[in-house]
Amino acid sequence: MKKTSVLGKGLASLIPESDLQSNDREQVLTIDVNLIKPNKKQPRKNFDDEKLMELANSIKEHGIIQPIVVKEEDNIYTIIAGERRWRAAKQLNLKEVPVIIKDLTEREIVEVSLIENIIRENLNPIEEAMAYKRLLKEFSLTQEEISKQVSKSRSAIANALRLLNLDERIQGYLIEGVISEGHGRAILGLENKEEQYIIAQKVIDENLNVRQTESLVKNYGRHQEIKEPIRKPAEDIYYKDIKVRLENHFNTKVNINNNSKNKGKIEIEYYSPEDLQRIIEILEA
Repeated sequence: MKKTSVLGKGLASLIPESDLQSNDREQVLTIDVNLIKPNKKQPRKNFDDEKLMELANSIKEHGIIQPIVVKEEDNIYTIIAGERRWRAAKQLNLKEVPVIIKDLTEREIVEVSLIENIIRENLNPIEEAMAYKRLLKEFSLTQEEISKQVSKSRSAIANALRLLNLDERIQGYLIEGVISEGHGRAILGLENKEEQYIIAQKVIDENLNVRQTESLVKNYGRHQEIKEPIRKPAEDIYYKDIKVRLENHFNTKVNINNNSKNKGKIEIEYYSPEDLQRIIEILEA
């Protein structure tokens, strides 16, 4: 399926920094703030009141420097990019705001909104991971293509996606800012969701930093009851070490299942066909 052209051109084609095109539909217009509505499919679900107030104060002093990008339909304007600016303007009781009208399809609106939010809106780690996931699945983009659009490394995108493997309660902590993304990545060293949650609670209760969390995860289970008598502690350490080395080598999550003495299986996770091809190339090197 051919991808939409808007994303390929980058946000510069969507929100020109200067010298707006002469097309009337590209001109900056002033619109009644009450005629504008948010995009229900945009990735941001949580708006930090303190940061929104900071933005409102900035707008109060300097005005809205970057127009809000909208789509017009029956004299109602749906936000494509700039919802935080619109919310801040409403907080200030502004009657009108500057906008640029774009005639995009619903698919293009969602795609551009996802990219714009990742770049400009300071999403929490889970919102950002979900945005990457949607771009991969709904728009068939590769991690490399996303990397170029959001100016982040492919490994950073892969690591963000891994956060979706955390227990949902821990994802909630990340959304609320109770723990950091670094804490989340450290806790991913445990596969069992209940164990992840136990560690997360300890991190919160004892106010542990990321390095302390990594150490806690690394040593977790050494003093726990061993449920499988046939597996010796030395073997556990051996397999954990191999797991870490494989994850570093392939830059993705790896599972080692050694349920019997002489055999087991290795599972290497991938997040797109392109990611799978990357792993295959590493194996063939």
